Amino acid sequence: MPINKLAACHKLAGAVLTIQLLFSVTVSQTQQFNYDEAKVGAYTLPDPLVMMNGRKVASPRDWAKRRQEILRLFETNVYGRTQKSTTRISFAETSRDPKALGGLATRKEVTVFLTGKKDGPKMNVLFFLPNNRKQPAPVFIGLNFNGNQAVSNDPGIALAASWLRDAKDTGAVNNRATEKSRGTESSRWAIEMIVKRGYAVATIYNGDLFPDHKDGLKESVIPVFYRKGQTALEAYDWNAIGAWAWGLSRAVDYIERDKDLDAKRIALIGHSRLGKAALWAGAQDERFALVISNESGEGGAALARRNFGETVERINTSFPHWFCGNFKKYNRDVAALPTDQHMLLTLIAPRPLYIASAQEDQWADPHGEFLSAKAADPVYRLLGTDGLGANEMPGLHQPITTTIGHHIRAGKHDVTNYDWEQFLNFADKHLRRNH
Repeated sequence: MPINKLAACHKLAGAVLTIQLLFSVTVSQTQQFNYDEAKVGAYTLPDPLVMMNGRKVASPRDWAKRRQEILRLFETNVYGRTQKSTTRISFAETSRDPKALGGLATRKEVTVFLTGKKDGPKMNVLFFLPNNRKQPAPVFIGLNFNGNQAVSNDPGIALAASWLRDAKDTGAVNNRATEKSRGTESSRWAIEMIVKRGYAVATIYNGDLFPDHKDGLKESVIPVFYRKGQTALEAYDWNAIGAWAWGLSRAVDYIERDKDLDAKRIALIGHSRLGKAALWAGAQDERFALVISNESGEGGAALARRNFGETVERINTSFPHWFCGNFKKYNRDVAALPTDQHMLLTLIAPRPLYIASAQEDQWADPHGEFLSAKAADPVYRLLGTDGLGANEMPGLHQPITTTIGHHIRAGKHDVTNYDWEQFLNFADKHLRRNH
């Protein structure tokens, strides 16, 4: 029944009318997001191979200059500028089990003191190192959503001490981890599979760096690095995604010092919002030898200008703490953005990059993720790689393993064993030691 007739019907109870009105508003809000390719509309992407002064990028030397331009554009307009610090960080191993995973791995935990001070901000890195190795192990590293104890049922892993979101499936109570939180995220971390393939696993709870809620700034690492006299974020300052990305680089600082790990073969992985952070970390820090984005969607691998699924306005409204303040200027004028996400992908070139999507994850725009990879291809080819080995988006379970890799699998927004099999195959191909 139309709302105007409902409102005119004086026989209906006020409560019923209120419910109908609220339902109508919810439906209206849902319908503003497009899932129809025919309604995407026309858009023009900025060319990563054209300098801001209009000059064409024609060589790797030209690209080195253009790359810095693009990096500055993302810092200023999307993710914010990471505050530089000369503070020396320090590390301490806090636990070790040489017989983890039934003897397959050594599990250890390392606390990273982010200002070098024991009473300052810190993050805890969990490692599983394959025991059957004859040389330093290559590493898969990524952030997790619910604390290090959530990625494995191992009872020796310390419970996260930082804020966690209360939810039955996370085992958090009063925003703190409990014993019930152990292993709740383990289905997304194929640790035994990874270790058997010869790779170490490293993971960090994103909440150690910036608790994932709109008021998380005050509990994050960011205020520690405020400029002299600063009391709040400027519109161009880093926010949650910037802090998460920065923390991943601090873990690399440790890996470079660990003789059991191969710092030249680090594969960075991120899922969903943590996929956005992985891409931004990989764009800024070239020590990540390979980068994997799993269903990172809007603000990650998907093109922002495509009117499909999540939008810039929606992500900035729902998660105001993720991006820098300047990004909100483009909520209703995405075409005015001087960047789009294919340009973020080019910042990883010529290093191997893998973009993974899921068929039922339309919110993240799987086709837009593929098109973004395709638009990054010319930069990869300019730098002497084979780029993306497909002109059209492949069908389900048909992985591409060129320097820009890709797959789309059946199923929902998640990380599955199928995904990990492809990531490992891609890493085997591209992180092989040069003899």
